[in-house]
Amino acid sequence: MNIKKAILGGLLILAGFVAAGGRADAQTVVPGADFSISCENGGNYTLRSGPVLAPGQIVVASLHLSPRHVVPVRLIPMGDGYRYAGRGVWLDGIRDHALLYLNKYNPTACLVGRI
Repeated sequence: MNIKKAILGGLLILAGFVAAGGRADAQTVVPGADFSISCENGGNYTLRSGPVLAPGQIVVASLHLSPRHVVPVRLIPMGDGYRYAGRGVWLDGIRDHALLYLNKYNPTACLVGRI
């Protein structure tokens, strides 16, 4: 009978530690960021990413091509660089240099900076 109480008590204590650790992780929120994209074609675009619960999670963003044309995009890590891809448009880059593909075979060189 004492062994059953000891096992039950140990499981309850373990469950308490797991619940406390889960609450601490759930409150870690990394805010989104805004980026300015200045391209050689004279276009200036904005990329706004949403908040995530922890670093390394899937990041979705919105690429503002014009005031009325916003494309939802998703971050795809690419080794040294990054790719934000959406329907019919994507942005490939390394640090502050990027190529914006508005058409499949016609990239535009751009500079990316934080707002």
